[in-house]
Amino acid sequence: MTIVMGIETSCDETGIGFVQDGVLLGDALASSMDEHARFGGVVPEIAARAHLQAMVPTVHAALVNARINLGDVGAVAVTAGPGLATALHVGVAAAKAYSLALGVQLYGVHHLAGHAAADTLEHGPLPDRSVALIVSGGHTSLLFVRDLVRTPIVHLSDTFDDAAGEAFDKVARLIGLPYPVGPSIDRAARDGDRTAIAFPRPLTGVNDPPLGFSFSGLKTAVARYVEKNPGADVNDLAASFQEAVADVLTAKAIRACRQQDVDTLVVVGGVAANSRIRALAQERCDSAGIELRVPPMRLCTDNGAMIAAIGDLLVRNGASPSPLDFSAVPTVELQQAQLT
Repeated sequence: MTIVMGIETSCDETGIGFVQDGVLLGDALASSMDEHARFGGVVPEIAARAHLQAMVPTVHAALVNARINLGDVGAVAVTAGPGLATALHVGVAAAKAYSLALGVQLYGVHHLAGHAAADTLEHGPLPDRSVALIVSGGHTSLLFVRDLVRTPIVHLSDTFDDAAGEAFDKVARLIGLPYPVGPSIDRAARDGDRTAIAFPRPLTGVNDPPLGFSFSGLKTAVARYVEKNPGADVNDLAASFQEAVADVLTAKAIRACRQQDVDTLVVVGGVAANSRIRALAQERCDSAGIELRVPPMRLCTDNGAMIAAIGDLLVRNGASPSPLDFSAVPTVELQQAQLT
């Protein structure tokens, strides 16, 4: 059985993980979040420099955690896209170096396929048919998934403008909550009233695309409310906004499951760490008789374990390795787990 090393550097976190036959042996994560905090968001050049500095120490930490040696690694998988170009290039270069030095196969994989694969580390193989809701800083999509590595992934819908994570970023700035914004809004919402402000539910009208997403208008609605109500309670604002996002995401995810006649919903991506989205998804899945699968909190955000997981699936299915001259692809739709 092959031990696969996964390398993730699509944004501001350097993730390394080791997976063998569907089992996570160990992983490590280095974040440059503190370096970006003073700018209120991720700065690509700072992220790339942080990846360079963190790569080797993070690999060593993950090896210790997994209780293996570098010589035990039989394949390397790396996020080739999508993501920040400068950050991706660091990970791809490191993966090529490790692959050449160890004399092992290399796989360039799609970041979002890794998020879906993260769930297999907790709940085992995905069922033959499922719907995946991908919610992250740059993506909000509903996918019909049969086999992550052997069959094409079908896009059911995407966001028309802002992704859910982007809306979180912008609203947090509007209401004065600090970076990182996801945890900040989640914490504030716990002390707020989610029914205090009736923010709109985008694209939920009779004539709207039934599975489509749009969060730009919701962000604008929050901005207008804050402008007209400068003394509004921040906790109520956070709770009401968060509820609007959770309501739309989960309602459309359930609708997609019914349309595709599947009984499993997988919710993945960094925004899937949000406590209200997880709770409402569980509530609605229970009512609809649908099994909900969500990775543990630490595997929702970007990490190396998820990339090792998709690499492990590719290796076990006999996929051909990627050529050594492949490059990062900063913008690419998820149709196949392996990009090159």
